[in-house]
Amino acid sequence: MGNLRPVAVITGASAGIGVALARVFACNGHELALVARREDRLRALGDEIAATGAPRPFVFAADLLKPGIARVIGDALTAQGAEPQFVVNNAGFGLVGAASSLDHDEQLQMIDLNVRALTELSLAFVDSLARHRGGLLNVGSMAGFLPGPGMAVYYATKAYVLSFSEALHSELKPRGIRVTVLCPGPVPTEFADRAGLSKKAIGPSFLIQSAEQVAEAGYRGLIEGRRTVVPGAINKLITFLIRVTPRGLILSFVDYRQKRRRSARPP
Repeated sequence: MGNLRPVAVITGASAGIGVALARVFACNGHELALVARREDRLRALGDEIAATGAPRPFVFAADLLKPGIARVIGDALTAQGAEPQFVVNNAGFGLVGAASSLDHDEQLQMIDLNVRALTELSLAFVDSLARHRGGLLNVGSMAGFLPGPGMAVYYATKAYVLSFSEALHSELKPRGIRVTVLCPGPVPTEFADRAGLSKKAIGPSFLIQSAEQVAEAGYRGLIEGRRTVVPGAINKLITFLIRVTPRGLILSFVDYRQKRRRSARPP
């Protein structure tokens, strides 16, 4: 297996933070394997990256909700003479609304993608990550620090990503594997459209960062071996204050905020 080329596998690489992460990794000399459902977007991004003189990324149009997807990706990479040095679990989605009123099957799909698929891909390539002294970047959210009435399942999935990634950071460090969880605040991407939010409802302007800023912070944190990355000074301060604020008060505030968000949803 030692003759396989190291690549960075990035899921959800067809839009938003995933595209920005692909550009950052490519600019820093990593060969890429891009994974998402929308093959046309992946190929367009691959063309863009190749035009810079970087190696053309491998493109895998795949549904991460399918069982055994890690094996499928691993086999496809092996056929190309490659294996993961870095795995970036960026794919995920959220839904706005009370958990009891949202479609139950869709919420279970959210758990499958945000939690199950992320876990599968985080654990599937540990040996190759260790061989290449690489790492794992899991994209969480500031939501992972909070209870989330109004987006209960989404917030819960991100709490899992935060806890799981921090634990893996400790478990895998002795093997030379870096594990970082990236927890951005509001980012204006297609995520908001999928969740049912208007651009005005994603968050106050002083918390918003671009996908490019978030990707740069995540990449730097991973390479530096940091456990948790919260991009933006104000966002960092908020996550600190969350830890010392009574939970009941946080619940009330998030509930109020989500009700305001729902009232601002597009028709």
